[in-house]
Amino acid sequence: MMKSLVVVVLGAATAMISDKTVSNAQSKSAVEKRAFGKTPEGTAIDLYVLKNKNGVEANVITFGAALVSLKTPDRSGSIADVVLGYKDIDGYVNDKAYLGATVGRYANRIANGKFTLEGKTYQVPKNDGNNSLHGGSKGFNKRVWTAHDVSSAKGPAVRFTYLSSDGEEGYPGNLKVNVTYSLSNDNALRIEYAATTDKSTVVNLTNHAYFNLAGEGRGGDMLRHELTLHADRFTPIDSTLIPTGDLRAVKSTPFDFTSATPIGARIDQDDEQLKFGKGYDHNWALNGGKGTAPVLAAEVYEPESGRLLQILTTEPGIQFYSGNFLDGSIHGKSGMPYNHRSAFCLETQHFPDSPNHPNFPSTVLKPGQSFHSVTIYKFSAK
Repeated sequence: MMKSLVVVVLGAATAMISDKTVSNAQSKSAVEKRAFGKTPEGTAIDLYVLKNKNGVEANVITFGAALVSLKTPDRSGSIADVVLGYKDIDGYVNDKAYLGATVGRYANRIANGKFTLEGKTYQVPKNDGNNSLHGGSKGFNKRVWTAHDVSSAKGPAVRFTYLSSDGEEGYPGNLKVNVTYSLSNDNALRIEYAATTDKSTVVNLTNHAYFNLAGEGRGGDMLRHELTLHADRFTPIDSTLIPTGDLRAVKSTPFDFTSATPIGARIDQDDEQLKFGKGYDHNWALNGGKGTAPVLAAEVYEPESGRLLQILTTEPGIQFYSGNFLDGSIHGKSGMPYNHRSAFCLETQHFPDSPNHPNFPSTVLKPGQSFHSVTIYKFSAK
């Protein structure tokens, strides 16, 4: 009788320990929620903090499903924030540089703000000269998203959802969008995009994070960062930054980053494409193309800190923007001005103006289809 009792008690204790272990694991993986102020309309904005065991931390907000900060260690273990951002909601409400934002319904440019789909021509806002940029006058970066903690044993995660209504910014179809940020213990921030529509439409989603691996707001430029792009071709542009439709080899041009090269090595060369972009503001056609599994698209190394950023994606292209229009007028979360070329963007995407170029990978999404895309930012130091 005593032996049976001991077995029962021990079994119950084991179950309690097991439940406690699971509870602790779930607690460690859960995200922390904080208030981040209110929009001018009075809508409360929340900030979610994702942390891993190595001290890497990502902060994201419900306004624009934006990445506010991303803290990672250097080779000595010192933590620094490596993305540009604002200290409060007012900065994001007034932002015109898309700092850290989720961009859509159509990321990048559409020529003349116009495209034809299934025989019907659609006009979307011209908010970049004669072109439409990043979804129009009030794209996804200016919308309030709904957030859900979807953390698991793999780590902390938050999913943002938004319904872009039929006709919003001129685009057809009710588009249901999910953007999920998750952080792993191998220092990888994963962004997963998913969307469905009830009417044929075009979709191109990306994140517009600005990186400086030496640390945000340090005052200097990022031209010593060494960039590798796994792309043998890029899409040349005209003077309004719209692709010509060609795919041009990067070999023997300032656009050849097939081996690690300082960003500033050729940025001021006498080259028509560089003049059009005032530096780099171009799309590269990735060698891996669009697949179901993320492949290595880009690597950036900052020699002073030793930080290395590797970008993997399922997308066919990546827009490299060298911060050419940063001019010091924006003061970020550290209080420092964001000066000319103080940060860079590597926006995984479909090609700009794809709806008007049948030879580019298609961005058309039809009812019954699902849009799915994954981009991973993986950090290390050496």
